[in-house]
Amino acid sequence: MSQLFEHALTVFMAFFAIMNPIANTTVFAGLTGGMGKSEQTKIALKSLFITFTIILLFSVLGKSIFHLFGITLPALRITGGILVFLVGYHMLQGKNSTLHTAQESENLDVAVSPLAVPLLAGPGTIATAMNYSASAGWGEITVTVLMFAALCVITFICFIFSSNIISVIGGSGLGIVTRLMGLILSVIGVQMLIMGIMAVIHMQVIS
Repeated sequence: MSQLFEHALTVFMAFFAIMNPIANTTVFAGLTGGMGKSEQTKIALKSLFITFTIILLFSVLGKSIFHLFGITLPALRITGGILVFLVGYHMLQGKNSTLHTAQESENLDVAVSPLAVPLLAGPGTIATAMNYSASAGWGEITVTVLMFAALCVITFICFIFSSNIISVIGGSGLGIVTRLMGLILSVIGVQMLIMGIMAVIHMQVIS
């Protein structure tokens, strides 16, 4: 039970840092600021439903995707570690990574793009989900999905009360949160990278 709790805490912190609900709330407010409360609620629900569905699929089908494309777990950990580190590095500088940047789009629903993809379910989020579920049993996979679902609920609440949150924390508070999440992400990315490299070395020694 302690192992599952530790896994849950690690996964939640990783997802929380990479999705950064508070920082993304400012993007949501900017994209939906001129809309009514009911329209904002619909967009928040739609974007988070799409995001959860994407992460659920990659968490559950992670092993099948590996076999289909001939991907190894060390390769995912190394690539995912680099992606997560890059996101964290940009956040440490007080910037949004280009991997998780909202861009204006006239033709696509904002709930789909840029909110769901790439802002919430970007490459770093997907890599994190696959990293924590690809080599795990169904217990760990279930915990991973549940932790992400909890984070989606938190993000929804932040979106709905976006104007209140922004007025309370202000620009300096947002900068502090962004840099703190960036530090956590950078450490997680380096840890994933180390695990991937160590696994490759271990495979070479065995062979």
